[in-house]
Amino acid sequence: MAKVRIVDVAREAGVSLGTVSNALNHPEKVRPDTRRLIQEAIDRLGYTPNQSARMLAGGRNATIGLVLPRLNHGPSLQIANGAHTEARRHGFDLLIANADGDSALEKHYNRFFIGSQVSGVLINPVETSHWHPCPTLPVPVVYLGIHSAEPGLYVTADHRAQGRIVAAHLVAQGARRVCIIGHADNQSMQLRLEGALNTFAATPDIAVEVIDAGEGGVSGDGYTLGAQLMRRDEASRPDAVLGLSDVLAAGAIAGVMSLGLNVPDDVMVAGCGGNPLAWCGAVPLTTSAPTGYEVGRKGVQLLLEAIEQQRADEEARARLARGGTAGTWAAQSGRAAEPLAHERPAEPLTHWELVRPFLLARESTGGHATSIVPGAHTVPIPELNLGVYL
Repeated sequence: MAKVRIVDVAREAGVSLGTVSNALNHPEKVRPDTRRLIQEAIDRLGYTPNQSARMLAGGRNATIGLVLPRLNHGPSLQIANGAHTEARRHGFDLLIANADGDSALEKHYNRFFIGSQVSGVLINPVETSHWHPCPTLPVPVVYLGIHSAEPGLYVTADHRAQGRIVAAHLVAQGARRVCIIGHADNQSMQLRLEGALNTFAATPDIAVEVIDAGEGGVSGDGYTLGAQLMRRDEASRPDAVLGLSDVLAAGAIAGVMSLGLNVPDDVMVAGCGGNPLAWCGAVPLTTSAPTGYEVGRKGVQLLLEAIEQQRADEEARARLARGGTAGTWAAQSGRAAEPLAHERPAEPLTHWELVRPFLLARESTGGHATSIVPGAHTVPIPELNLGVYL
């Protein structure tokens, strides 16, 4: 079978060769209905664009990479879904790599995507106590789910607020002896702990105990801790347990029930973080609502803005090199007239985007599948569809 050429696609779709080229390289320049006609022609003919040829011809590689720390828990799946939906809305493809909890593998995939000439990279890092953003890279990078004081582009859930709203709910439900469980060895769990402790500190008559144990992704750790707490005598037993992850909290519910006790009548249990994969236990879990989808969606938006800015800067510098002026470059790049870019060090971009959480108050703390938005009224949810969050 003869190789299908781009001219064949143009003929099949009834459009010009230039329109097909723009649809492949600069989809934002082509109307959606025309893009659809071209895509239908591509599908019928089985045309496969040559990425290398497109790049040599000055086209854009409409692909972005996403590096996830793992693919076995809800937040990563949410981020992937949100990022994919937003990328496709803007005519970009999304390639996903799984670092499998290995920071060295994460760096390998970062280099792989850069070598593949993607337009930009989203990185949801493997959390370590000494995490730092990557050195300067040739393409824009947005970091997801991580806080840092260092320059960079970041989109993350407000982990402190997650801890605050769950703690405030336990106070409102009458908790007086609270035990927080979780080994806060990563940033998100540490920030949730800070938020919860700050909230409990405002109510001096609440006794708070923190047990620094239990890996956030191991439900068996929560089971062990829940059972240990319930074996205490009734006077020293907590009346509420707050897990710094939903997986720990779900395990704690199972541990409590293994001793014949009831959740929430004997002890309330709440999670933190919004991981739907941990919500399928015997008692629906109170937690903060999932934010991963929105983190992924906003991450793509911020990345595409950075990609467009980089391209505008490169085009302006190219015009300047052909005889423009500093004022021309400034006008073309949308910036104030300053010394030329090559005469001063580049200033790294820094931008923060926090995704605000809300509370899902459910049966594990005496709720009845309700969502509570801070500052608003309680809104009943008749049936919670987990698919909305995944």
